[in-house]
Amino acid sequence: MTIELLLSQFYSDLLTVERLSEQSALTYKLSCESFLNWLVKEKKKLADVKTADLIRFFVWRRTEKIDELTVAKDISAVRALGDYLVRQQLWKENFALNLDRPKAGRALPKVLSVEQVDALLNAIDVTTPLGIRDRALFELVYSCGLRISEVASLLIENLHLNERILIVLGKGNKERMVPFGEAAKKYLLDYLNNVRPQLVGRRVVAQVFVNYRGEPISRKGIWKNFQDLELKSGVTAKVHTLRHSFATHLLAGGMDLRFVQELLGHSDLSTTTIYTHIENKQLRECHGKYFPGHETNTGGIGE
Repeated sequence: MTIELLLSQFYSDLLTVERLSEQSALTYKLSCESFLNWLVKEKKKLADVKTADLIRFFVWRRTEKIDELTVAKDISAVRALGDYLVRQQLWKENFALNLDRPKAGRALPKVLSVEQVDALLNAIDVTTPLGIRDRALFELVYSCGLRISEVASLLIENLHLNERILIVLGKGNKERMVPFGEAAKKYLLDYLNNVRPQLVGRRVVAQVFVNYRGEPISRKGIWKNFQDLELKSGVTAKVHTLRHSFATHLLAGGMDLRFVQELLGHSDLSTTTIYTHIENKQLRECHGKYFPGHETNTGGIGE
């Protein structure tokens, strides 16, 4: 069955069976068209969709810069589609009922696309010593989802390059272990081998990142450097936006929500669910990519 045929039948059902207005039915149809096209892109058959796939779809939608009202509308549309699919015996149950619509007034974190993260990081001038430092620092923030205070206070003794692991001291002095990617390792090696020794000189400095005087870099210093980076790249964001993007990209890749909770250092899972606006009741199916990456159709939807 093609997307066009399914949407046409769904639209007619909304009008004749559900008795929705033409405007509401059209809105639902457009929302579900986005979902069905995403399934085609992901090479996922409609009959095989489970709650985890719906989570991945709505996390992906968050990277499209949609607001909470649109998220709520789209979830309502997919729920209606789920009811229709159950009645047509295309789904055994309506998995969309496991999705919880975001509450009105709930603040949503700003999230960058992978392309915007690339643009931001590539704007750093790595031909200068401080540029190499900044690239290593912000690569690590994105690769590990670090808070600005966590990267500023990161200790040399807690950086394990061969294993690509950090031990981070987070809120409430709680330690957590976080892996980082190859891009972060590459720039860290360059910074640690060729830049940091020049800045520090003979002094012993426990922190990984230092300023031009060889002293531990401050949160204010990181913030100011990031502001300059915004102007160069044309990407509007905050340092913390990289942390939000890290979490969203992991979830979009299919990582288990509880694993993301551990990586972020959230004590409560409900804090992590803000990145999805979904209370997932079937976490066991949500597995996938291990690290966020920043590297660089249409047709039938299957039966």
